[in-house]
Amino acid sequence: MRCLGAESLISAERTPRQREWRPQIYRKCTDTPWLFLFFLFWTGLVFITGYSVVAGAPGGLLFGHDSFGNVCGKKNPPVEGAPLSGQDMTLKKHVFFMNSCHLEVEAGRPGPTALCVSSCPDEQLDTLEEVQLFANKSGSFLCVYSLSSANYTQDPNADSLCPRLPVPPSKPFPLLNRCVPQTPECYSGFASVLLNDADPLHRILSGVMSGRDTVFGLCVLALALSLAVSLTFRFITGLLLHTLIALVILGLLFVCGVLWWLYYDYTRDLSVALDTEWDNMACLLGFAVVSTAFTAVLLVLIFVLRKRVKLAVELLWVTNKAIDRCPFLLLQPLWTVTGLLFFWALWVAVLLSLGTAGAAQVTGGGQVEYTPLLGIRCMWGYHLVSLVWTSEFILACQQLTVAGAVVACYFNRNENDPPDRPVLSSLATLLCYHPGTAVKGSFLIPLVRIPRAVVLCLSSALQDQQRSAWSRCVFRCCSGCLCCLDGCLCPLSQAYTATAINGTDFCTSAKDVCRLLSQKSRHFTSVNCFGDFVIFLGKVLVACLSVFGGLMAFNYHRELQVWAAPLLLVAFFASLVAHSVLSVFGAVLDALLLCFAVDLETNDGSSEKPYFMDRELLSFVKRIDKLNGARSQRDRCSERNEEGTELRPIGR
Repeated sequence: MRCLGAESLISAERTPRQREWRPQIYRKCTDTPWLFLFFLFWTGLVFITGYSVVAGAPGGLLFGHDSFGNVCGKKNPPVEGAPLSGQDMTLKKHVFFMNSCHLEVEAGRPGPTALCVSSCPDEQLDTLEEVQLFANKSGSFLCVYSLSSANYTQDPNADSLCPRLPVPPSKPFPLLNRCVPQTPECYSGFASVLLNDADPLHRILSGVMSGRDTVFGLCVLALALSLAVSLTFRFITGLLLHTLIALVILGLLFVCGVLWWLYYDYTRDLSVALDTEWDNMACLLGFAVVSTAFTAVLLVLIFVLRKRVKLAVELLWVTNKAIDRCPFLLLQPLWTVTGLLFFWALWVAVLLSLGTAGAAQVTGGGQVEYTPLLGIRCMWGYHLVSLVWTSEFILACQQLTVAGAVVACYFNRNENDPPDRPVLSSLATLLCYHPGTAVKGSFLIPLVRIPRAVVLCLSSALQDQQRSAWSRCVFRCCSGCLCCLDGCLCPLSQAYTATAINGTDFCTSAKDVCRLLSQKSRHFTSVNCFGDFVIFLGKVLVACLSVFGGLMAFNYHRELQVWAAPLLLVAFFASLVAHSVLSVFGAVLDALLLCFAVDLETNDGSSEKPYFMDRELLSFVKRIDKLNGARSQRDRCSERNEEGTELRPIGR
């Protein structure tokens, strides 16, 4: 890294002149204080990670543990004061509760003793002789470790050291590898006591852990779907775009219908009043309401923009032509997705460690309990901010890299001598001079997106309820705020391209973009917004299909896990995967249109100042300009007619 005041030779001039909207070669580090702030932030995150790993016990949540401080399925260190701790449980991977049919709560905790066993009893055991025979045959000992299997029928304390008879048949369930009883009466009592008295945080973490493989599989599915949509954009036609829009509409309606049906099914079939069921039902209601409002807004937008399908096809063809000059841009999302998946895996691991951090305490009978550490859960907010900020930073690095490559290819007059490795050169420039700009943009842009999403949802909810004066007033305020936020978001998202051109910091780049686009808005506003909207539809399709896969995969054993938590992670991760893959088209389009605006600003098409753009792009934007001009003239005429000024032929 060359930050902290370094400069690099990029232009034929030794001293940079006043900014003229041209690719700068003399660069210096931008937004260095933000890079230092991000370093401090990650220093705190590393401290939280190390502390949670040392103090946490994620293995107990992942594999299950017994009542004596042993994690099932692994070797365990001894706990001071617990004689039955520190055992090798490598071959004992299941958690068996000795009194699964007669659970009682003692001091707010489940009372039965838990053991690590190699297999769960698959048939009912009515006597101690049968328990002993099962231990000899399967090597699975259902009595406390201190009692040898040879003494099951002879030891006078066997009744208190062995499970209460009869032992019901049980089946291993992947949620914490528990042996879940299969008889209806035992199953009901087992679930109601063991899960209702569990900590809500641990219920959520248990749901995440039980669906960890499904979450990873759905992330891979989202990547495959994103690549398929990306391939569709590369060879886009009117028929393919109509098909994409139809799939988005059907996917949204189908997901909304499934969510409402599942919510109705939960309200109708609450035979066991478990906290997990109530948690799932509440989350389903929230998902259904949000998805319905989002679907309504998106359907209205699709209906309004339905006549611009041909324009979208031409727009994507222009974007693909720019990508053809630098085809390695399509490989850019691979390292982005790799970095995101690696960071998410680390983030989930730290999440589990934070949720299980506690101090071991030995109670009566040599049993071990873990009490939560004070203040450890206050770190959850910090950890959540790290998820959003770091993910946005990785995506911002991709945008800066793509923008730099597009700028290098666009401002190259000699087509026979294209830039040498533009993607790698852009990445090197980013790492050496502009990481602080990526940090600042990844922090500020989400701050605008969050209130924009809230205002958009509120505006859509009030759109059909404008009967009272209060509702109309709030709706107008929301509309005004939405326009302001959209006006702020566009320059912020285009600031990366301005940084790639001028080498300026984030705020200066945003101001320059705002000033330039305000002068050239009639050329680019509608084009850019509609192009981004089509790409956004592709992201919505990927997210819908991934969420639908999650609904089908998680809606099993609903009473034993809070599956709404992993479903929310699937929706978030799938959206980011789709965004990282498909945003290449959006970044290329944004950079291309801003370069075109710069071209019009600094050149006039004469022999002294020829345009950098090709004829196809120039003719395309001219057609858009004529279309917007004709529409503006029609709007002015309609306004005059509404005011009472009627157009009539001139009389003789």
